[in-house]
Amino acid sequence: MLIRPLNPKDRSKILPILCQGDTFNEAEVQVAMELVDEVLDNPSNRDYLIYSAVYPAEAFAGYICFGPIPMTAYCYDLYWIAVDSQHSKKGVGSRLVEFMEAAIRRNNGKHIYVDTSSTLAYAPARAFYEKHGYRPVCTLNDFFKNGDHKVIFRKEL
Repeated sequence: MLIRPLNPKDRSKILPILCQGDTFNEAEVQVAMELVDEVLDNPSNRDYLIYSAVYPAEAFAGYICFGPIPMTAYCYDLYWIAVDSQHSKKGVGSRLVEFMEAAIRRNNGKHIYVDTSSTLAYAPARAFYEKHGYRPVCTLNDFFKNGDHKVIFRKEL
């Protein structure tokens, strides 16, 4: 598997991945695609870093979007990670997270934060983050809507 910077051809492959299953709602997909467009339209942008996983032979397997948190010295947010269901459970998500963590370490980053939902649809995501050493540090009750809490995970590098 190759992990490489986002290119314009990737845009049309990201949207269907975000729409698979019932994890991301329409508004979330829209925001994710706005960040993809921001990176593609502004190549000098350093606020959002997007990388694609291709496997094998240019088959698009997934992507990750992360970036430095403004006004912090060494903190980063993991904004989005999504893997095509055809490549699920094959280590693509793990490789993307490992790639991100290595990139953040090279930039002297020390903390990575991930915001997610407490709903059942996000249970696999929460388990994935915990498997990779991210720990819940805060829950904001009824953040997204009644009964849908924001769970913030953190990993120290």
